[in-house]
Amino acid sequence: MNRVNQSVVSEFVLLGLTDSWELQICLFLLFSVIYLATVSGNILIMTTVITDSHLHSPMYFLLANLSFVDLCLSSVTIPKTIIDFFRHSKTISFETCMWQVVFVHFAAGDEMVLLVTMAYDRYVAICKPLHYTTIMCQQKCIWLVVISWAIGIVHSISQLAMIVDLPFCGPREIDSFFCDLPLVIELACMDTYIPGLLVNADSGFLATTCFILLLISYTYILLTVCHHSTDGVYKTLSTCTAHIMVVVIFFVPCIFIYLCPLNIPSVDKFLAVFYAVFTPLLNPFIYTLRNKEMKAAIKRQKSICEFKGKILGFFLD
Repeated sequence: MNRVNQSVVSEFVLLGLTDSWELQICLFLLFSVIYLATVSGNILIMTTVITDSHLHSPMYFLLANLSFVDLCLSSVTIPKTIIDFFRHSKTISFETCMWQVVFVHFAAGDEMVLLVTMAYDRYVAICKPLHYTTIMCQQKCIWLVVISWAIGIVHSISQLAMIVDLPFCGPREIDSFFCDLPLVIELACMDTYIPGLLVNADSGFLATTCFILLLISYTYILLTVCHHSTDGVYKTLSTCTAHIMVVVIFFVPCIFIYLCPLNIPSVDKFLAVFYAVFTPLLNPFIYTLRNKEMKAAIKRQKSICEFKGKILGFFLD
């Protein structure tokens, strides 16, 4: 990434989460466990959906894509954070910082649209079950995923375009554990009100639009089921609870970061950790622990692996 502006800052300093060495050791262990669980959980979902023919349906196709995006989001921020816990000077180059901004906002934008797509899939499955296979055909699912990727790319590039040419000539300390865009903008040697407003408007518009579409989708699902049968309400709530939990977990931090910033460093760090660290971990656990088909598929995969292991052991003996 070429820098064509007049910036003289070649790197930024990440202040991290704490100055306490004891707390950094504890956070190192916590983040390491979380990252290993995130990687293994999301890879497990992707491989299970790909290899198990019982899961070759639109819902699980979208779930596998969500797991891939969560894996990307966690890998952009957590590995460097884990390494930085043992570094006295937590620096990040200008170029790396810009790439981190790009990938974080690509993953976030992609995930927002994917969650809307998954809500649409549940709407069709519950409200129009007889037309489900026709509406949610394989070609349409692929196009929906491609659109989510395209929106994520456009969103990340638009965010980058607003900051890449800003003059960074003095302050270089970012009070976070990764290049959080609002904090990076504050370091520019100029009035940052307009750039900050544009960045928040861009992210806020995408987040608000997706959140409203999600609310409309799930409200319409519940109203439709209530209109037809009382018993169906409980089944629908059971089906959609996992989706609603993911939506709340993902969008609440985004709202407070971009739409209603509190400007309290400790709270901002907590929201950043929740958004970039815990969300990619919680998604696979929420979907697998509350999904009978996914749990059954994982058990089948485990049985197959054990069977193959016994056969291999037989021949080796």
